Amino acid sequence: MLQKLYDWTLSLAARKSAEVWLAVIAFVESSVFLVPADILFIPMALAKPARAYRYALVATLASTLGGIAGYYLGYFAYEALAKPILSAFGELQKFEQLKACTGNETLLVLLVTSGLAHLPPIKIVTILAGVAQISFVFFVLSCIIARGIRFFALAYALKTYGEAIKHFIEKRLGLLAGLVAAILIGLYLAIKFIGSSGALTC
Repeated sequence: MLQKLYDWTLSLAARKSAEVWLAVIAFVESSVFLVPADILFIPMALAKPARAYRYALVATLASTLGGIAGYYLGYFAYEALAKPILSAFGELQKFEQLKACTGNETLLVLLVTSGLAHLPPIKIVTILAGVAQISFVFFVLSCIIARGIRFFALAYALKTYGEAIKHFIEKRLGLLAGLVAAILIGLYLAIKFIGSSGALTC
């Protein structure tokens, strides 16, 4: 079942419409969506390594535009739009905690870490940047640089070692899925423990 899902994802990534979907997902992940664009970007680059850098450019630009949308949601429409969106995805409490504990300097760091590794999720940081009304120019530059590094580094790795990575994934697909599940469960338990112990306070 898992192998069929993997093969289907690769076949989807090879379609002509995949690039459009990559742009859409990269855009919405930065403002309202939970799924990172990497989920589609990686199989697309594996399916067509020659286009890896092109896909990286599309993902970077679309993610930056989505970040701008998230910034404006926080800046102009937090109560009317951003807050209900965060609540719908179960992220409102996390957002409020981060907002209460984060100053401008910390927020600048979070813009980089979220762009590089989704820590914390991009949409939370982009909306928070708008609420805090940090410099728009700096915000856009941080998006381009951090997200560009992430996607182009992935593109380089997949273009250079694509076949080896693909074979590694295919041979150890079950093991990798189990490892990811274990990490997610561990993170969930850690968050629950921190929240129940009161450690996550300002």
